[in-house]
Amino acid sequence: MSIKPLEFEQPIAELESEIQKLKAKSDSQDIDMSEQISSMEQKLQETRNEIYNNLTPWQRVQIARHTNRPFMLDYVVHAFDDFCELHGDRHIGDDHSMPGGFAMIGDQRVVVIGHQKGRDTKENLLRNFGSAHPEGYRKALRLMKIAERFGLPVVCMIDTPGAFPGIGAEERNIAEAIAFNLREMSLLKVPIIACVLGEGGSGGALGIGVADRVLMMENAYYSVISPEGCAAILWKHRKHAPEAAEAMKIAAPDLAELNLIDEVVQEPKGGAHHDHAAAAANFKEVVMKHLKEVQALSTEDMLEARYQKFRKYGEWQSE
Repeated sequence: MSIKPLEFEQPIAELESEIQKLKAKSDSQDIDMSEQISSMEQKLQETRNEIYNNLTPWQRVQIARHTNRPFMLDYVVHAFDDFCELHGDRHIGDDHSMPGGFAMIGDQRVVVIGHQKGRDTKENLLRNFGSAHPEGYRKALRLMKIAERFGLPVVCMIDTPGAFPGIGAEERNIAEAIAFNLREMSLLKVPIIACVLGEGGSGGALGIGVADRVLMMENAYYSVISPEGCAAILWKHRKHAPEAAEAMKIAAPDLAELNLIDEVVQEPKGGAHHDHAAAAANFKEVVMKHLKEVQALSTEDMLEARYQKFRKYGEWQSE
């Protein structure tokens, strides 16, 4: 799979191209260029480390939006087994941007729900660019209630720029659908594990984000507004999105430091889009670890811990 490099990855792409040219020249002309190739490969490794070990929040946002990044159903394929999708909210219809159903993770049966984006125009139209309608959130809650009925944990995978803001969504009361989910998820009597896979945009993310454990992939972001939206409000121009991303502390390392998430899930060097299977393996390991911890609690203790977790959001201390 050919992966288009992001702007800040151009030095890496140029070195990789030079190495390929040297190898091709060595093979076609039967010339020993191993020393030059080795030197270039060492420089490539150093360049990768320099770039990927010092990513800015804005660069992480760009990685989070990469079209080759694994989406919710990619994680279902690599980290889960026996996925059986369920459809419809029993009120309006089925929202393809919010698939969900029964699945196995390890030896544990769970209900898995998440936002799903598309990689091309046709799929993005089907998935509505990962922006769910009210029926998507109502379907998600229906599946959570099924999970509660059968005593199954819930795994939520967040990857959305935000809930769909169209007229139809407003007419069908998108705000009420999300608000209702916030209340019901806080009271759900089974463990809930949520993970931000890529974009975690505003209420659209929170609609399936009230959980006992909130995780984030290393290059995901979680924010009340996009960096571009913040820049347009505060600086009157979207070109200031990098400064906005830095100021808002939306990247996974910043949110972990602020105790707004429980763990950062490591990605392969350069981002999850370079190795879907490795990213999913890390995701599976961390999810199962936290799931086991939450399952060890009584229902009363679990609900109290979940309540206290979100009550602490926004606390600060002055010196």
